[in-house]
Amino acid sequence: MTAVGTSRLGRLAQREREREPPPLERCDLCSAPIPAAHRHLMDVESRELMCACQACKTLFDRGAAGGGHFRLVPTRRVRLDDAQLTDAMWEELRLPVDIAFFLRSSAEERAMAFYPGPMGATECLLTVEVGILETLEPDVEALLVNRAQGARQQWIVPIDDCFRLVGLIRTHWRGLTGGKEVWQALPRFFEDLDGEERRT
Repeated sequence: MTAVGTSRLGRLAQREREREPPPLERCDLCSAPIPAAHRHLMDVESRELMCACQACKTLFDRGAAGGGHFRLVPTRRVRLDDAQLTDAMWEELRLPVDIAFFLRSSAEERAMAFYPGPMGATECLLTVEVGILETLEPDVEALLVNRAQGARQQWIVPIDDCFRLVGLIRTHWRGLTGGKEVWQALPRFFEDLDGEERRT
């Protein structure tokens, strides 16, 4: 076969690959195919998120189903108009960044604070008591605080939103200060939170 023929076959094969639908994601529990938009379970012991199909989501929607090991991540998103974390409380944390999230850990039996960075989520060893954490579902809901670039925004969010934020920062961070790309992506992330907000 000539080089021209081989090149043409390569282009045809490439077109066929482009026409193929993207591979489906699969449920981490039963391996059933799931759509791109799906719910998650939190493995409380490993603090890992697991993708869940509709059947597994329905099963774990009942609190006792996971035996305390798995929790279904809720969908509640609430923008808080009253600051739950004051300037003085924030200063006590001495965080190196202006974004953090707080949750109650059932395994640790305490409140925990994390801040996202280019290497992932880092636990803040200094914690402050924030009253609203007592109203959140342990392990799977968080208080997300954004004080970057002068913002004073706080939300109750599902924990997978915090994972998404950590992934965004890891993906877009460049150099020592993050670079232009990450500082353009962050405001869009928080605008999307406002668009997805659900009051319960």
